[in-house]
Amino acid sequence: MSAKLPGMPLPEDTASADPLLVACLCAAWCRVCESYRAEFAELRRRHPETRFVWVDIEDDAELVDELEVETFPTLLIGQGERLRFIGPVAPQLAPAQRLIAAARESGPSPADPAAQALLHRLVHSC
Repeated sequence: MSAKLPGMPLPEDTASADPLLVACLCAAWCRVCESYRAEFAELRRRHPETRFVWVDIEDDAELVDELEVETFPTLLIGQGERLRFIGPVAPQLAPAQRLIAAARESGPSPADPAAQALLHRLVHSC
């Protein structure tokens, strides 16, 4: 059993020390995504401790790689290298706020290898 020193996270606590990363996966041609930009900007304003990234799945195809995005907008939420959530979200502020709050409190999401790989690329490139 390891003792925790004040101010020193245990290895399992390390992800909670990392900021959340919220990526909105959209497409330039999608009118719903276009209208969601304002809500996404408001999320960024309300959560300054969180990293927000807008990812156009076509313009950033090499970043998205093999991940299939079928519904827009789709949010990917991670903390450190741990995927917390990936899925479509209603294009309104309240559902995304609930997802962000739940991601802070939840454990890792079942890993989709393509989503996990995208999270890794976002953490290390954005």
